[in-house]
Amino acid sequence: MKPLHICFLCNEYPPGIHGGVGSFTQTLGRALAARGHRITAVGIYPIRRVIEEKDQGVQVIRLPHAFLPRTGFWINGDRLRKALSQIHRQSPIDIIDGPELSLAFLPKRFPVLKIIRMNGGHHFFSVTLGKRPDFWKSWKEKRSFRRADFFCAVSRFIAQKTQSLLPLERLPVEILYNPVDTQFFSPRSREKEDDGLILFVGTVCEKKGIRQLIQAMPQIISKVPQARLRVVGRDWKDPRTGESYIRYLQGSIPESLRSQIFFEGPIEHSMLPDIISKAAVCVYPSHIEAFGIACLEGMAAGKAVVTSNTGPGPEVLQDEISGLLCNPFDPRSIAGKVISLLTDPGLRRRLGEQARLRALNLFSIDALAERNEIFYQRCLEEHSRG
Repeated sequence: MKPLHICFLCNEYPPGIHGGVGSFTQTLGRALAARGHRITAVGIYPIRRVIEEKDQGVQVIRLPHAFLPRTGFWINGDRLRKALSQIHRQSPIDIIDGPELSLAFLPKRFPVLKIIRMNGGHHFFSVTLGKRPDFWKSWKEKRSFRRADFFCAVSRFIAQKTQSLLPLERLPVEILYNPVDTQFFSPRSREKEDDGLILFVGTVCEKKGIRQLIQAMPQIISKVPQARLRVVGRDWKDPRTGESYIRYLQGSIPESLRSQIFFEGPIEHSMLPDIISKAAVCVYPSHIEAFGIACLEGMAAGKAVVTSNTGPGPEVLQDEISGLLCNPFDPRSIAGKVISLLTDPGLRRRLGEQARLRALNLFSIDALAERNEIFYQRCLEEHSRG
C-alpha cells in the first residue's frame, strides 16, 4: 500500500507517566513508521512550552496544557486544532486516530478521515464499575463519536459494551487487538527466574484487583512459604479519601507479611523485560480492562500468567492452555491459581510456552501493524466513495 500520514492523538506518549494508550501508540507508531508511513503523535501535556521530538521515526509533538482551571476543553482544543491544521498544511494527514474522547474538540468538517479507537471510554468504565456517567464527560464523548468516520476497538468485549451504551448499533466496529513487541518482550534464561516471586505490573488502583491479590497472599504463603509479591506501577489517589492507595494497601498488610510484599513504584519501560524475566508467575487480576497490555507483555516473555475471567480475559488467553483465568473479586480464586503455578514448575513452563506462541500468533506487532494498514486502506477507500 502507498505510504500514509497517520496522526495519533495521544496525551501520554512515553517516556514519562503513561498507561495503555501511551504504550499502544508508541508500539504501533514505531512499527508503522518502520513500514514506511509518516507517523505523528500529538497531545496535551503538563508542560509550559511546545516540545517536538523524534522517537524511532515517530514525530512527537507535546502541547502545553491550559493554565487556568476549567478552560482545558476550549484552550487545549484550540491548541490541538491549530497544531493539526499546521501539520496538515505542511504534510497532508490521511488519517487521525484517537481514543473515545479525543475528537470532541475537532470541527465536524475537519478535512481528514477520523477514526475512534475504543480503549475504554468514560461511559464504558463508569457503567462497568457501577458509577453514574459524568454529564460533562458524557457530552464530550458523544460529541467525539459524532465526529468519527470509522470505529475500531481493542477487544470484542469493549466493542459490544460500548455499542450498547452509545448509539453505535448499526455501525461496524473493527476488532484490532493491542499489539505487543514480541522481540523486546521475549523469553530469557530460566536461570534468572526467582522461585516464588509473583509479579504485578500496572497502576496500583482498586480496579486493577491489587487489593484482592494482596488479600490472597496469606493463603498463598501458607502453601508456598517462599512466595513474595513484587508490585510495579504508579500510585493512585483514592477518590474516597484523597490519599495514596499504596499507603492504604500497606496499612492493610499484616506485620508478619510485610517483608514479602513490596512496592517499587513506576519504572522505565525499558526495564520491564528484565523484571518480568525474574518472576515465577505474573498476575493481572483486573476487575475490568479494555485489553490489558501488561498481560500481553508477560505472555510474550513466555511467563505463566493469571488474569481475570471477566471482560476481555477469555480473548487474551485460553484457560489452562495459555494461562489461567481467575475470579478477580475472590482472593481465594486468585490464590488457588497462583498456588497451582508456584507448586508445579512443569505447568508453569507449559503455560508459558503456549502464552508465548499465542502472543506471537495473535498479538505480535508485525501481525497487527499489517492488520491496521489493511483497516486504514479500507477506510480510505470507503471514505473516498462517499
